[in-house]
Amino acid sequence: MVIKESEFEDALGYALLRREMGTVWDTSKDERMVNGTMDPELIQRAKERAIRAQLNSADGDTCETHDQFYRDHKLLLVLFRGLAVMPITRSMPGRITFSWRSAASIYAFCFYTVSTVIVLVVGYERIKVFQTTTKFDEYIYGILFVIFLVPHFWIPFVGWGVAKQVAIYKTMWGAFQVRYYRVTGTSLQFPHLKPLIVFLSAGCLVCAIVFLLSLSFLLEGFALWHTSAYYHIITMLNMNSALWYINSRGIRVASSSLSRCFRQDVAVECTAAMISRYRFLWLNLSELLQALGNAYARTYSTYCLFMFVNITVAIYGALSEIIDHGFGFSFKEIGLIVDTVYCSALLFIFCDCSHNATLQVAQGVQDTLLGINLLKVDQPTQKEIDLFIQAIEMNPAIVSLKGYAEVNRELLTSSIATIAIYLIVLLQFKLSLISQQIPAEIIENVKLLQKL
Repeated sequence: MVIKESEFEDALGYALLRREMGTVWDTSKDERMVNGTMDPELIQRAKERAIRAQLNSADGDTCETHDQFYRDHKLLLVLFRGLAVMPITRSMPGRITFSWRSAASIYAFCFYTVSTVIVLVVGYERIKVFQTTTKFDEYIYGILFVIFLVPHFWIPFVGWGVAKQVAIYKTMWGAFQVRYYRVTGTSLQFPHLKPLIVFLSAGCLVCAIVFLLSLSFLLEGFALWHTSAYYHIITMLNMNSALWYINSRGIRVASSSLSRCFRQDVAVECTAAMISRYRFLWLNLSELLQALGNAYARTYSTYCLFMFVNITVAIYGALSEIIDHGFGFSFKEIGLIVDTVYCSALLFIFCDCSHNATLQVAQGVQDTLLGINLLKVDQPTQKEIDLFIQAIEMNPAIVSLKGYAEVNRELLTSSIATIAIYLIVLLQFKLSLISQQIPAEIIENVKLLQKL
């Protein structure tokens, strides 16, 4: 459920709590009461609130003015459009939209068609390896290279299929930032985010090139021209990790800023109306956190499965090489280790940044609420503080991929445990195959030595 502008207006007008208490008070009477005080600071704050109250978060031009988050991470969205992964556009002020007939979608279809031809040609060459070799390590490398081609074929499902939900999520950021300005009186800023995105975007491209060239050098049978089918896939995986980090960082910065403004306003005037405004603003932020997981559920569910399978196969291949040839590391083993470290790093970033973001959402606001001396505030304010604390308890700060998984550090540890179980089973099969291949004479000699 999206918090509607009318509901937010009711919260700013402090109508919901008063209906719950059975008495409807006139908001203008409260403003006159504040204006009637001799405190110039409170008078000025009331005037500024009245000016900000004229802003509407449903107005596109207003959202365009205050949507600093979009302006900062616009480059990342442009790169996703360039890779034909997420064809969403800023078609009107303050609104990010998706249409199957837009220029971005038509470009995505064309780019995907051309890249599919390249992927199929290279994929056929990689599958031919299974027919021309009997070596175990060659099979492992062939499986890994085929696995790395799989993300290309799920782009229509995890990219275009969720583009509408992603567009809604990105638009919600503009409405939130208008509401943030109305409540706090300050515009939401994201320090160093824009240069960070430039650095991450360049890093995604460089890491993809370095990773593929290193595999081409370390692993036999991986010709240099084969890398042409993998560049956009590896870059997409890197950018998915970067995008999740940026979204989580945005939530974390918004949470810290909201907590700081809330603490400062409570120190100046701790009133029921002010607590009510911040309660609905915090609920809007919590809604953004939930929308993040719901919008990208398909994308990052398949992302986690890909990393899980890739890490398992790569570690198994490296351990098999060690079992067969000892601990003398060859280029093949190093290539498998590079693949394992690469995928493990992407999985760690995905889980860790979500964990850090969820920690910030409720902590600062809750500490401020619990620090208020209830003996020094009136009964309506006490009631609002209780409602705020209940709202935090009933809306836990978690990132859920539509209920399939909660993204936090526990997901990382559970993935490691599952990978370990699979590796134990696979290595048992490996050792049993080795024992079956031992000549009968050697087994007899071992038995004779045991008897002696």
